[in-house]
Amino acid sequence: SQLENLQPEIKGLAQRLRYEVSVRGKQLGWSERVARLQFQRNLRRVVSELYVRDNCHPVKATLLVWVQVPLWVCVSLALRNCSVGASGSHLQEQFSSGGTLWFPDLTAPDSTWILPVSLGLVNLLIVEV
Repeated sequence: SQLENLQPEIKGLAQRLRYEVSVRGKQLGWSERVARLQFQRNLRRVVSELYVRDNCHPVKATLLVWVQVPLWVCVSLALRNCSVGASGSHLQEQFSSGGTLWFPDLTAPDSTWILPVSLGLVNLLIVEV
């Protein structure tokens, strides 16, 4: 990912910044604590600039998870509630006769595991792409 590609550049900039802060700290007589704080503050600024430059802030990577997981849970629960609803309901009758190919009854578990495995592979493909 873009974030991983930035790591060598961040490491190089951190080494250069550490050297510059130590030289500047010796010139101005900073204590070790002040030099460390200056380094951390400047490193955060440099890393933030890199994230903006390459448009790859770490929060963007986790944002998809925070949206996708609750959505997936809600859809799964809604489908489960529709398929195991009160017997004799109009919706359950439609689910029991609305399938195709090897799954004619959508309320019965898929004994061939074709649908769950293919869904898992498609999700893996989406995540990897």
